[in-house]
This record gives sequence, C-alpha cells and structure tokens, in this order.
Amino acid sequence: MEEITLDLIDLRLLDALQQDALQTNQELAGSVHISPPTCMRRVQRLRAAGMIERQVALLSADRLSPLLGHGLQVLTEISLDRQDAASLDAFEARAVADDAVQQCWRVSPGPDFILVVIARDMPDYHALAQRLFNADANVRNVKAFFSVKRAKFDPRLPLFPI
Repeated sequence: MEEITLDLIDLRLLDALQQDALQTNQELAGSVHISPPTCMRRVQRLRAAGMIERQVALLSADRLSPLLGHGLQVLTEISLDRQDAASLDAFEARAVADDAVQQCWRVSPGPDFILVVIARDMPDYHALAQRLFNADANVRNVKAFFSVKRAKFDPRLPLFPI
C-alpha cells in the first residue's frame, strides 16, 4: 500500500461512500463537487491505499427475520486463564473462523474478548458455546448477554469533527 494523505475532498468521498456505495461515479462526483474523472481517480487511489477495505450490502434484520426466523444476537464476554500472546492468538483464530461470530474484539481491562454472535435459536447457540467455549480448556469464564432490541447500528466511521 502506498503512503497517502487525505484532504477534505477525500474525506467527503469516503463519507459519501459510507452512506451509499451504490452511487454512480457521476452521482458521487456531483455530491462532492468534483468532475467524474477526478472522482474516479481519487476513489481508485483510496482503494489502492487500503482506505476502502471492502464494499458490502447491509441487510435488514427486521425485514428478513419474518422470513428466516428471528434468531438470537448475543454479546459475549470471554476471559481466558492464560493471556500470553499464543493463547490469545489461538482463541482469536478459532473465533474469527466461526461463521456465527460477526465481530471479535480483544479488549482490556476486564474480559479478554467481546464477541458478537448470531444463532438461529438456543440449541444453535448451545452448539456454538460447545464449539468455542467449552471445548477450549483455556476459557475460564463466559458471560452471554442476549439482545432484546437493537436501538442503533451504524458501521460508518466519523470522518469530520462533530
């Protein structure tokens, strides 16, 4: 990745893409008041520099749940017996490899990890717990918090001073 500096136009482009990555180059250029060729060059530069990690579709859990089942979203605190680098890396590798784990955070102080996991139902969560927590002799403590309502979810990074 090349070294890059960001100016106000770059920040505006990144912010606009965070809000709607399906905009055409023409629409994006118009929203930040630059020409389409300049816009395309800048976005390609931002991608090449790794500023845009990937583009994904954010699905509506509220709209899909009646069709797929409501499922469980669980925030889980995990504390390990040993916190040496190899032990932390080993647990992290197992957690991120599991499709049920949506997010994995190493945290401090307190527990060693916070996981956000999704399960179809309680038996599915139990199978996940067996796989990730009970089968690992280094897992000392697990606290699971079952979501009853998601009041806010916004993956955007703040790019401008508030």
